[in-house]
Amino acid sequence: MDLRKLAADAVSQNKKAALLIGGAGVAILGFGLGYKYLRKPEKAVRVGVVSQLLIHPLKSGKAVPLALAECQKMGLKFGELQDRHWMVVAEDGHMVTGRQEPRLVLVSLTCEGGQVCLNGPNMEELKFPIKQPDNPILDCRVFGVDIQGRDCGDKVSHWLTDYFKAEKTYRLVHFEPSMRPRKTAEKEAVYQQFEEVAYPDFGAVMLLSEASVKDLSSKLEKGVTVERFRPNIVISDCKPFDEDSWEELQIGSVRLQRVMACGRCLFTTVDPETGVMSRKEPLETLKNYRLCTPSEKHIYKTAPLFGQLHNVKKTGIFQVGDVVYKITR
Repeated sequence: MDLRKLAADAVSQNKKAALLIGGAGVAILGFGLGYKYLRKPEKAVRVGVVSQLLIHPLKSGKAVPLALAECQKMGLKFGELQDRHWMVVAEDGHMVTGRQEPRLVLVSLTCEGGQVCLNGPNMEELKFPIKQPDNPILDCRVFGVDIQGRDCGDKVSHWLTDYFKAEKTYRLVHFEPSMRPRKTAEKEAVYQQFEEVAYPDFGAVMLLSEASVKDLSSKLEKGVTVERFRPNIVISDCKPFDEDSWEELQIGSVRLQRVMACGRCLFTTVDPETGVMSRKEPLETLKNYRLCTPSEKHIYKTAPLFGQLHNVKKTGIFQVGDVVYKITR
């Protein structure tokens, strides 16, 4: 056996291995540097200011104004309040909204010290625990999609039934963290499968500008307020319908991604101050100038568009007064 030949072969093989490893390392480094410099840098353009933050703990219920909020994947949260995490249901579990019971918009749900507080016109305040683990879990339906809710008890049911002066029985349910959320894509195909909500109609966050509401009001005999359209984020210091073109936004530490416009229905004809449904305005006026393009009719059909639905790309905190930045690349 030629030991010198074996040694020479070993050195040769090690050189080849070193060259291969070194070459791979250079390739990876080059790819990383190339990606860094070829990727278009983000640009943040100021487009407005947050003028209001509104959370709707009770689906179709009264808004709770906030100075600051946490924005989670499933929407706004402040303390024990979470957006659209309580819902009125009929005995068969189907959702009850302001479309069926317009006076629901006058019902206020707040939380304090582990207790839920229910208030409504000409009704005594009702308090009950947020957590009621011994109560049954009910199978519910939101726009034909199954979801669960913890029943809030008979006293709450009697309160609601009395308030609506209803012949049928209504119950209140609460969506808990351990429950399976709704996948928005089951109702609206433009959403991705990972996007989830509790009891909202569609998206986790809805955004609207003051200027758009003012523009609509200028076309009506009687003006309307932002509360009628139930947004979470209200933006000032921009032009009417600028929000239609904001695909990605940075607000505080929160990053939002636009998904679709908000198609409007009969619910917009309910006055948030009186709970009376006109069945006409502002819906008819919106239909005169806010319909979608023909290419989008398969999504929105005949619904006029007002406000924008966003998903939460990055969770965080934002507050009234925060500058709103449009992100471009």
